[in-house]
Amino acid sequence: MTEVVQQDAPAGEAGTQADGDPAPYFRCHVFCCMNERPPGHERGCCKEKGAIRLRNYLKARAKELGIEGIRINQSGCLDRCELGPVMVIYPEGVWYHYRTIEDAEEILQTHLVKGGRVGRLLLQPDDETPPEE
Repeated sequence: MTEVVQQDAPAGEAGTQADGDPAPYFRCHVFCCMNERPPGHERGCCKEKGAIRLRNYLKARAKELGIEGIRINQSGCLDRCELGPVMVIYPEGVWYHYRTIEDAEEILQTHLVKGGRVGRLLLQPDDETPPEE
């Protein structure tokens, strides 16, 4: 049976840590969409837009640089393939559109290493098309 832990104070907003939560296992968790839809699908898919190559680059490059505390994973559909390839980085919940190795490197260096944001690649919740570059 699963133990239910009662909180004396209300928990924070979704995505924040509540008192008594264990420390995060990773400082950052990167999910790279690898969704594959049938050819010609109106929304496209991240896989056909080069997502596998880009995710593999990020994973290898993070290891090469010895960046600790991050995990770069492939994910199933993140439901934004028309903007893709896309990734989301937690715990911040920041979404990016990226198409090139240079984009991936800029996200890695600026966001994951320095804690900044790559404004030109950021996706907003209401975006229906990729950012203009």
